[in-house]
Amino acid sequence: GFLEDGILVQDISRMRWRYLCSWDFPWDVAAVLPTELLCLLPGVPGVLGVPMARANRCLRVPRLFEAFDRCETHTGWPNAFRVAKLMMYLVLGIHWHGCLYFALSARLGLGTDPWVCPAFARPLRQYLHSFYFSTLVLAMVGDTPAPQHEEEFLFTIAGFLLAVLGFATITGSISAVIANLSAADAAFYPDVGPVRRYLRARGAGGRLVGRVARWHQHLRMQHKLPAEQAVLQHLPRGLQAEVAASVHLPALRRVGLFRGWGHEVLRQLVLRLRPQVFGPGEFVCRRGDVGREMYFVREGRLAVVAEDGITQLAVLGEGLYFGEISLINIKGNTAGNRRTANILSIGYSDLFCLGKEDLAEVLAEFPRARATMEAKGRELLLGMGWLDTGAEAAAVAAEAEAEQQLRGLEVALEGLQTQAARLLAQLEASTLRMALRIQHLEGRLHLRQQRNEAAGTAGA
Repeated sequence: GFLEDGILVQDISRMRWRYLCSWDFPWDVAAVLPTELLCLLPGVPGVLGVPMARANRCLRVPRLFEAFDRCETHTGWPNAFRVAKLMMYLVLGIHWHGCLYFALSARLGLGTDPWVCPAFARPLRQYLHSFYFSTLVLAMVGDTPAPQHEEEFLFTIAGFLLAVLGFATITGSISAVIANLSAADAAFYPDVGPVRRYLRARGAGGRLVGRVARWHQHLRMQHKLPAEQAVLQHLPRGLQAEVAASVHLPALRRVGLFRGWGHEVLRQLVLRLRPQVFGPGEFVCRRGDVGREMYFVREGRLAVVAEDGITQLAVLGEGLYFGEISLINIKGNTAGNRRTANILSIGYSDLFCLGKEDLAEVLAEFPRARATMEAKGRELLLGMGWLDTGAEAAAVAAEAEAEQQLRGLEVALEGLQTQAARLLAQLEASTLRMALRIQHLEGRLHLRQQRNEAAGTAGA
């Protein structure tokens, strides 16, 4: 097929017409012509004539490069494909050099001196010796017989020069592959070097440096990607939602809070989630801190500990969540927006983090989800004794009174708007009558002036 406006066209007739009208068709026809049959004509050399007659096969080289580019784009291992392609070029170059060496040896005479190819009886042995000789020359090993004739000197010098060029090309290609691997790792994983150098420059202890190094090592070993937003930032908004949903939606559905939520709510929520990884013994939040995020446990275990930081009161596992109480404005919450517990990571814990502003945007668009979250938060506050029912009732009554006052203000505002509209209509009617009266008086004054001018003219 071929692309037309970014869409793959696979219609046979259109593909055929496009191919026949392109420049690729005559080049492909010229590449497959059996030109080696020309060697059957009298007067054409039989040995060297066949390779020369088949030179039209090289017209397929652009097609080969096109196939390589497509394969490198579609494969999931582009760096491995580049290395394999480089090795193929290397073997092909040695093969061509060996063919030229054998042709030169046949011209000078097989076995006439130590430099040329010996006169072996088997063609396979002759090919292996030519390939081995070319490998020594192009690898610049130097363990080759000394040339005896001018042609041999020129061929050896040209081989060494090609070897220098090939060595530089191979080194550059391998360096590019390594650089691409490093760039790919840097795009996904943070670099531990700057943090480690900063801690050592500030005189931090080796234990803290080790914790930082182990955290980075855990990210790479477990393929945790904390920089997902930076990787997906160039995609359109809809495509970002599709990618994030395909990656995180199964894990998000395991969270008990979201099991009754609709698919649209989760799609809006998954774009706002930020993955975070906490190490062993690291506090996710402390009691009394101002709450700005809520967390969902994707993998790992976390402990709810007492004030001493050791006694475990409860253990949170996969699919649980915490921190939502400080983000939702629940009436009667005596803790306000402060954390109500100490959460400690037992091992390496992979969490989803949701900010307060992002949660407010999602809940504002879906009131049913907000009601569900407020109900569960109220149950949790009742169980912990952090909910003042009297203050809740007073807040509900105050809200009802405020809503009633707001409705009264709305009714009064509507009445004022009606009166203002009536007064405006009266003002417009009065203005229209005044304009008509002024126009009538101007007409009478103009008529009187004309009469006076006519009387003055008659008296004169």
